[in-house]
Amino acid sequence: MAFDNESFEEEENFAEMFAATEKQQETSRIVEGEIVEIQADENRALVGVGDKLEGILSLDEISKDGILKFNAGDKIKVMVTGYYNERPKISYKKVLELQKTIDFIDAHKEDFEDVIIEGIITKKNRGGYVVEADEVSFFMPRSLAAFKDTDDVVGRKIKAQVVKVDEEQNSIVVSRRKLFNEERKKKKDIIDKLMEEDTLVEGSIKKITSYGMFVDIGGVDGLVHYNEISYKGPVNPSKLYKEGDIVTVKAISYDKDKRHLSLSIKAVQSDPWAEVESELDEGDTITVTVSNIEAYGVFVDLGNDIEGFLHISEISWNKNVKNPNDYLTVGEEIDVEVIEINSKTHKLRVSLKRLLPKPFDEFMKKFKEGDIVTGAVTSLTDFGAFVRIDGVEGLLHNQDISWDKSTKCKDVLKSGDEVEVKIAKINQEDQKISLNRKALLESPIDKFATTHKVNSIVTGTIRDIKDFGVFVSLEDGVDALIRDEDLAPLEKSELVSGQEIEAAIAIIDTRNDRIRLSVKKLDYIKNQAMLEELNDNEAHSLGDLIKDKFK
Repeated sequence: MAFDNESFEEEENFAEMFAATEKQQETSRIVEGEIVEIQADENRALVGVGDKLEGILSLDEISKDGILKFNAGDKIKVMVTGYYNERPKISYKKVLELQKTIDFIDAHKEDFEDVIIEGIITKKNRGGYVVEADEVSFFMPRSLAAFKDTDDVVGRKIKAQVVKVDEEQNSIVVSRRKLFNEERKKKKDIIDKLMEEDTLVEGSIKKITSYGMFVDIGGVDGLVHYNEISYKGPVNPSKLYKEGDIVTVKAISYDKDKRHLSLSIKAVQSDPWAEVESELDEGDTITVTVSNIEAYGVFVDLGNDIEGFLHISEISWNKNVKNPNDYLTVGEEIDVEVIEINSKTHKLRVSLKRLLPKPFDEFMKKFKEGDIVTGAVTSLTDFGAFVRIDGVEGLLHNQDISWDKSTKCKDVLKSGDEVEVKIAKINQEDQKISLNRKALLESPIDKFATTHKVNSIVTGTIRDIKDFGVFVSLEDGVDALIRDEDLAPLEKSELVSGQEIEAAIAIIDTRNDRIRLSVKKLDYIKNQAMLEELNDNEAHSLGDLIKDKFK
């Protein structure tokens, strides 16, 4: 019989190959012998095989678990396989193996081509390999082994298909290549049928991995990727299934080059997104169950194999949410608003905070501009501090922390501090709140105004020179401005920071917190004083002359 274009005509007879391996002689025969003596110390028995000849039999062949099956005087069948120094080489084990082989041939001689054996490769010879399975020896020619010449296969466990039995030689030939071809053809037929008929089939889960499950469909393994398990999206298969479970799948693709069969469980089910798209709209309020919590947000179950995503920014109006676990727990039922339905990507986004009262609206009901309140510092920046007041954050700018212009929020505050502030401005359109702390402190200019008035002459130090004028530091940290037009008769180019300068007070504006000085006015005041003094002196001199004349 020929199959797969294979022929056994070029192969040596199995019996001859096996004989070559064992170095058996053609005189090998089975005889009934008698155990003459048990030599336990040397782990052997002497067996008479006729012609006054005694062979040596290892006790390992006639014992089990250290207990001998035969004793001296017992009859025993052994195989004479040859001679060594004219003493017969005998084996009881080979008689058993031969009997097993004969029994196997008798049982399968009519249907041997349907028999697949699984055994261990025990020997390798010039013609092929000896495979032992269930105490039966099989021969696998090299051409039917599908091994590379370099492969070291002795001791390897294999499967092979019986392709020939020889009752006369008591030999059985198997082929690993034949089995491969048969299995490949069988798998191809199954895959072709799955892809052509687009049918649903049941399979058994063989292995679960982090990226999916391998499912056996009638001897063909296919992969159900974790994206193809549920319409929820990627899921951990080990949380839903265990090895051995029976699942209904559908073939969705086959890569002929890689021989990869892709299966799907969710393709068997009706698409719940069709229901979502027909019944839900953005803005709808739905009840969901928290199914999973991550650092970046929360997954919620709609109850129909669809999950929505609640981003961390949509949990609360509080912008400083750090951990969703502080707000929600797995298994909790919550009402959320649908804010996005993407039918193409099958993504659903929801919001919890949009169903909660807006903190800014609640703030507007309680507070107004000018109110003095106490809040907690939530964060500090280079430009100021954010202060939380009744769930809403307001900005306390550096310029509004102190009358000392060099003081910054970072210098006097830290996160968590409570601070009393005045609500300076509420921007309803942008929902921004400006706060002021220095308004609650005594203004240095108010204090300055109690001891100084317009036209008073003061002396200060030039702090800064600008394009439009000169800033002067006065007593108690008070700053004043001399504009360019009020510097005369001084030359601005001759002035330097740190230089003392004398001027007259031109304006004290406590409402807008500013003081204006004028050198020009100082010059005018001094000139007026000199003129008045001169006039006084002249009037005094004229009076004296008149008085003397009348005398």
